[in-house]
Amino acid sequence: MFRGLWNILGSTEIIQLGNVVSMVMARSAQNWLICGVLAFSLADAGEAQESKPRAEASHAQETTQAREKCCGDSKQKGKTNGAEAAHSLSPVEIFGARTQMILGSGQPAKGEWGILIADANTGQVLFEQNADRYFVPASNMKLFTTALALATLGPDYRFRTTLESLAEPAADGKLAGPVYLVGRGDPNLSNRKFPFDLKEEFIGPSEKVIVELADAIAAKGVKEISGDIVGDDSYFPRDRYPNGWEIDDMVWEYGAAISAIVLDDNTVQLTLTPGGNAGDRVDAVVAPTAPEFTVDNQVITSATGVKPDLTLKREPGSNVVALLGTLPAKSNQRKLTLAIQEPALHAAAMLKRLLEDRGIKVSGTVRQLSLPPGPPEGEKRVVLAEHLSIPLRQSVKLVNKISQNLHTEMLLRTAARQNGAWSTPEDLANFAATFYSIAGIPPGDVVQTDGSGLSRHDLVTPRAVVALLLYVQKQPWFGAYFGSLPVAGIDGTLEDRMKNSIAVGRLHAKTGSVEHVRTRSGYADLPSGRRLVFSFLSNNMGSKSHEATDALDALSIAMIEEFDATGSACCVKAQ
Repeated sequence: MFRGLWNILGSTEIIQLGNVVSMVMARSAQNWLICGVLAFSLADAGEAQESKPRAEASHAQETTQAREKCCGDSKQKGKTNGAEAAHSLSPVEIFGARTQMILGSGQPAKGEWGILIADANTGQVLFEQNADRYFVPASNMKLFTTALALATLGPDYRFRTTLESLAEPAADGKLAGPVYLVGRGDPNLSNRKFPFDLKEEFIGPSEKVIVELADAIAAKGVKEISGDIVGDDSYFPRDRYPNGWEIDDMVWEYGAAISAIVLDDNTVQLTLTPGGNAGDRVDAVVAPTAPEFTVDNQVITSATGVKPDLTLKREPGSNVVALLGTLPAKSNQRKLTLAIQEPALHAAAMLKRLLEDRGIKVSGTVRQLSLPPGPPEGEKRVVLAEHLSIPLRQSVKLVNKISQNLHTEMLLRTAARQNGAWSTPEDLANFAATFYSIAGIPPGDVVQTDGSGLSRHDLVTPRAVVALLLYVQKQPWFGAYFGSLPVAGIDGTLEDRMKNSIAVGRLHAKTGSVEHVRTRSGYADLPSGRRLVFSFLSNNMGSKSHEATDALDALSIAMIEEFDATGSACCVKAQ
């Protein structure tokens, strides 16, 4: 346990560690060295779920016991030596020692860690460990994409979605089709409530924006459309799934297909309701109604109290979902959020249904249009209705607070499209690389294959992340960016982390999580007024992912406690 600590402090300091405690604790009630780091090492993480921290009362009890175990006699012995030892160690060195202890046992010790901490005002590096090595960033990739979007589109950019035809409606209410639903990358054609405030909220039906467009057509007196309803997503070149997305991802909402038209995150919700008696067929309902989405339901109700056994099968590219297994009688409903394979076709089908619900006869069918960007050359269209989105700053806030993958991909593609820099996947990568160069990120420190971080082909260095964050804070749109980051103990993906700690309200950071990867990067505002920029990246974590998340919490708290002094000596580079 003390091997890494010995490498940093040496034999003399190790002998003095017990005496250091009294002096360190005098500096701050929570600023301890050995007692604190042993608490993190000895505290049992339990079998809590990854998304939930350990119970605060239990953690506090474990910490107290660990302090008593390691430091019981230190207050009674060697106070002079303790003072001398404390004065010989800088806050940076103490943080280094705590880091070694936090990462020195359990699952964190088996993985790889990259750490970089810098002063936000001066850019001075205070601590680094493997800062120039590549790591899979998971959703820390969103830090790069949302910065790029704000820089190139501007925080007040609005997306435009239109209904278009080739002619105006006739006086008798007839409209010569086809009618086009034209998407231009708006990620929020849904019923979300904006602005985002602490948590995600919804108002009204999920198809509310398309309802408004259908109402606008009806208000023009249209009675009949002689032609097809077309979902036109040609604003983006067809590129549904980036390299590195796995087949299993594409079934669920977090791996939904990318399109210029997105209704309700390109998803439907499948609700399974078991019967009252064993042998009853389990009821399966898809909402909103999606005729092109087929459910092969073979789930049967089992006896009360029997463990659920549910299997979902879906072939890549198919809208047929096969459900097998059993659910116990009178048990709660199961809700599954599933991804749509052809978003433009789904949107066209929904629009056709809504028009017909308003008494408008549609003689044609539904289809999708995917071409090089824009309508065919020479084709002139009439705008029948339009919808303007919320400002980009609000879209970015949602993306980073809840870590929305699909929306991030749309921001990347819209930024490239609006800047005339995208017709192939290579163009997309080059567009992003140009921005990173402007931001002062070292060449080659970012290997990007998607915008969201779902791809395992993405690679970044901790130094690249910190360079980005230092650049961003000097930009006029920094307020929108900073305000989009989850806040420890307050909201977003950090709402339930580090409760009752010094980090609450002070740590503003993006989290990242894919299998065997846990990451966290952002800003830390210290009680003294000092601000730090940091990146903690961990890869090759084992099955107990909550241990890596707990280690990230411990590093975050240690950073705030130990660097809360403008006189911190620089610098420590861990070996």
